[in-house]
Amino acid sequence: VSKKDMITWIAAKGYNPKSFNCKPIHARFFVIKSYTEDDVHKSLKYDIWASTEIGNRRLDKAFRESADKGPIYLFFSVNASGHFCGMAQMLTPVDYTTSSSVWAQDKWKGVFKVKWIFVKDIPNGQLRHIRVVNNENKPVTNSRDTQELFPDPGREMLKIFFEYRSKTSILDDFEFYDKRQVEMRKDGIAPLVGPTSPGIVTTNPYANIAPLSGNGLNTNIGTLSSNGNGSVDSHNDDSDNN
Repeated sequence: VSKKDMITWIAAKGYNPKSFNCKPIHARFFVIKSYTEDDVHKSLKYDIWASTEIGNRRLDKAFRESADKGPIYLFFSVNASGHFCGMAQMLTPVDYTTSSSVWAQDKWKGVFKVKWIFVKDIPNGQLRHIRVVNNENKPVTNSRDTQELFPDPGREMLKIFFEYRSKTSILDDFEFYDKRQVEMRKDGIAPLVGPTSPGIVTTNPYANIAPLSGNGLNTNIGTLSSNGNGSVDSHNDDSDNN
């Protein structure tokens, strides 16, 4: 991805909007702990995500329960990074019949579409005061993957994500991860991205997928294959690394 393409892409995506409803009615909020920053890069590039089998079922259940009520917002943090890196909206239920080959590890089964809204680094110190009552009153920075937040702490997180002025983001390293993906393909480590998509139909009225065009970027979902029952290995931890 060239710098020119990246600028066009970011503008088309509309990341970090100047106005946003920080008190959404009936919204639900979840913390997502990513195994690697590489996987967050793939999520941004292909507008998808996958959790563990347990995590997928938890998110899928929440999405279906909220289908005609409000959005599902996901706050992302990479393990041991010491910060949160963005927020995305869950756009579709989990498609358990497909899996994407773009992840750093091939054990993540199932896939669902997301729309990234905020892409910025927010240090844990800015969020540690937010407590999760339904997780032994631990700081939100000590959450495990797919930990749900009650409405009040969720909205407080959303407000901070909107207002915090960050000078860094994962987008700064986007070209690096793109180049590494290309090199891994050449070495036969990573599969080529195919032209197929999971064909997931959006049923949530709050999930407005706006397909991009004319930006010169490949936004296909990646090579897809049938999946089994998935893995229950941890995709996360609950440590708070400053």
